[in-house]
Amino acid sequence: MGSDALRIGIDLGGTKIAGIVLDADGATRAESRVPTPRGNYEGTLDAIAGLVAALERQAGTAGASVGVGMPGAISRATGLIKNANSLWLNGRPFAEDLAARLGRPVRVENDANCLAVSEAVDGAGAGEAIVWAIILGTGVGSGIALQGQALTGRNAIAGEWGHNPLPWPRDDERPGPACYCGRHGCLETWLSGPGLSADFFRRTGESRSGEEIVARAEGGDAVALAAMARHRDRLGRGIAHVVNLLDPDVIVLGGGLSRVEGLVAALPEAIAPHVFTDTFDTPVRASRHGDASGVRGAAWLWGTA
Repeated sequence: MGSDALRIGIDLGGTKIAGIVLDADGATRAESRVPTPRGNYEGTLDAIAGLVAALERQAGTAGASVGVGMPGAISRATGLIKNANSLWLNGRPFAEDLAARLGRPVRVENDANCLAVSEAVDGAGAGEAIVWAIILGTGVGSGIALQGQALTGRNAIAGEWGHNPLPWPRDDERPGPACYCGRHGCLETWLSGPGLSADFFRRTGESRSGEEIVARAEGGDAVALAAMARHRDRLGRGIAHVVNLLDPDVIVLGGGLSRVEGLVAALPEAIAPHVFTDTFDTPVRASRHGDASGVRGAAWLWGTA
């Protein structure tokens, strides 16, 4: 790590690569973003290397630590990327290749885990031992931070919540929508933006985006309000299942759908009936850093001291 203890975080997304430089107190010293060279592995490495160089010029430093948040994970068996929806990364030694490009070690973690780390270090879960962070957006996933560190697990799949089935399904929810993973009824098929849209279409025959459904619900449309109520109920069941297993100290929501008006405040009531306890008092909070949580969490992969 550089002498001034600056940390660079990179959030590698499907359409953009965001970068930030944080000092030891979590203050932003520089930030920038570039388009993702979709489908181009070598181009992606070059883009990240160029972004790191630009960030260091802005911050007036060199040799800062680099952490990267990205879709998928590094296979424990092969060291290669797996499960990334940015398909050109799968099967590649991404961490090794990027370290060679930058001439320094890098730490690479799943983007949902970076969200959890960010919110555990200085976000909505600061000071809590077990932080479970959920991403509700185009896809659905989650990450777990223990004492501010990402929990990855033996198979590097800890927190892969979106590809578990909807708990306590009702008759009209079986077997559930087909998922790209080859199964049916995964939480992602119900709780993502496209999942909300698909559920609305099945009920009404109308094609509407998740954003349109949310807007109509906020305007008082009864059909859209019913769709959002179904979504909230399913989200409550999905969260309760993990609470029964992990019993986190705080649940943090991120992603576009987490910003639906009133969702965070209403969730405890949707979760509580399914939790195996006498009193459910786990706080449910919106992410403090919003869209910046992933890139900040990547920077914090090198720790806070």
